[in-house]
Amino acid sequence: MFEGQPKGLYALALANTGERFGYYTMLAIFTLFLQAKFGYTEHETSTIFGSFLAAVYFMPLIGGFLADKFGYGKMVMSGFVVMFIGYVLLSIPTSNEFGKIMMFAALGLISIGTGFFKGNLQVMVGNLYDDPRYSAKRDTAFSLFYMAINIGAMYAPTAATKMTNWILGKYNFTYDGRIPSLAHQFINNELSTQNAELLETLKASQHFAGDTAAFCDSYIRHLSEAYNYGFAVACVSLIVSMLIYVSFRSTFKHADSVKESAATPESGHTHEELSPAETKQRVVALLLVFAVVLFFWMAFHQNGLTMTFFARDYTAHEVSGLDRIGFDVLNLTFIVVAIYAAFAIFQSKTGQGKSIAGAITVAALAALWYSYSLTPETVSILPQQFQQFNPFFVVSLTPVSLAIFGYLAQKGKEPSAPRKIGLGMLIAACGFLVLAFGSIGLPTPDALKQDSTLSTLVSPNWLISTYLILTFAELLLSPMGISFVSKVAPPKMKGSMMGGWFVATAIGNYLVAIIGYLWGDMELWMVWSVLIVLCLLSALFIFSIMKKLEKVA
Repeated sequence: MFEGQPKGLYALALANTGERFGYYTMLAIFTLFLQAKFGYTEHETSTIFGSFLAAVYFMPLIGGFLADKFGYGKMVMSGFVVMFIGYVLLSIPTSNEFGKIMMFAALGLISIGTGFFKGNLQVMVGNLYDDPRYSAKRDTAFSLFYMAINIGAMYAPTAATKMTNWILGKYNFTYDGRIPSLAHQFINNELSTQNAELLETLKASQHFAGDTAAFCDSYIRHLSEAYNYGFAVACVSLIVSMLIYVSFRSTFKHADSVKESAATPESGHTHEELSPAETKQRVVALLLVFAVVLFFWMAFHQNGLTMTFFARDYTAHEVSGLDRIGFDVLNLTFIVVAIYAAFAIFQSKTGQGKSIAGAITVAALAALWYSYSLTPETVSILPQQFQQFNPFFVVSLTPVSLAIFGYLAQKGKEPSAPRKIGLGMLIAACGFLVLAFGSIGLPTPDALKQDSTLSTLVSPNWLISTYLILTFAELLLSPMGISFVSKVAPPKMKGSMMGGWFVATAIGNYLVAIIGYLWGDMELWMVWSVLIVLCLLSALFIFSIMKKLEKVA
């Protein structure tokens, strides 16, 4: 899996890991921040969240066009700087009115900076594999690159949670997801009798001695401050990421531009010349794939919106038993180490290597058992912590998927990239089917807002299972889609075509808000069913054009 890869892959992957760690720390708490600080409704929050995600993934199109002209490396460095300024603005505690101006300015800068950075870094990874010595390892490389992204994402919710608990603890508060909504209802004179009684109970549980108005103001202000500090984590991670990128630039400098990657001393390789008809055929194939994946991202990125609402309002706030393992990122780390060490046992070519891998496996499992034995019988959880399961599953399952597809490739039976995308859409539908079953009988969000005592909390395993299934879909779709673009895109259009992939993702992310608009008087199982139907229709479409796609793959 790791053998025979160019050194530049690891440098670029690590640089991306740092940047993604900061981004996903911010994203884990972003919708919670919007509602806690500004009192935005679910519909307003959905609009801002969807628009921001759309901008983040649309801007790589602009970044791709600029990179095709000025070079990928220059755009990546520009992206670092612009993103850093954006995160600084987002991390400064402010008053509400000025805070909105700062927030929207920050979101704009983060979007622009990501547009310069994200797509162009991935194009550089693809350029490393234009060298015939490495071309057969392209799909594996993008799976490893994708795994590195998710290593950063796996630790992000914990960083946000630790920061939230630390800042609230300084003011003798603890987190309770019901308080911000009730506090804003109190401030706006919209509190029902039932919710007023609940708010008084929650105030007493926080051991607050002042009146209700002071409690509401204080809790919202300090929780918002905690989220600001969580955003500041991204500033630090970006600095680390930039240092990695600059320090190891010599390992990927030859992949910095179309001109340099086309013919290098290292590879002696030149790009193939395509006829206008071949170029058109490839572009059309890519556009058809883009049309499909936008619906996947519409479904998948509910993790930061409606799935976070579900975690906050409908899922148990405490776990016990074996469920405690998953809500400590240290335990997840031990599991990942054990999985990779176990694979190394079979992949090592020497007895010494197998022995070392076996020892690491045993040590990781022993550490996991010891860590679990120290865990309290009941563990409180915050809604953003659920977002660590998807990246954990990606990191854990990547070697499994690579082993399976490597075996199928040896047998000549590995599915093509377009076929993997179609299968991914079918699996995504299954993921939301699980959540639909888990939501049957729950009150609607509107009913819950009128009377918060109606809340029936379900097992965290409904969300965890959904994240697991969606991860299988993601592994089939996202890294394979990026690999497909880097392979099929005409050489002189790589930057813009990779930008096109992100535009499709941007449209899908904007459509995320549609499901947020349904979050109100519609039954929850019906909300998830909309996503099930869209995923199934997308799968049907891509299988109907499979021959056209596989012709250029």
